[in-house]
Amino acid sequence: GKNPFQLDSKPPKEGFRDFLMGEVRYSSLTRTFPENAKKLFAQAEAEMKERYELYRQMAEQG
Repeated sequence: GKNPFQLDSKPPKEGFRDFLMGEVRYSSLTRTFPENAKKLFAQAEAEMKERYELYRQMAEQG
């Protein structure tokens, strides 16, 4: 049958950190805990890329 999962979003164009800095909750974290924020942002970006790749692969199957 047809693959029920469809990925209709494109890969992000802007940088992940730029996206986060547009959100007050994340930009304030860089001022309060800069080192923690740097580590967390890097971890979140890596996880986001892995997740998007998984979704892309799922959409291609079927």
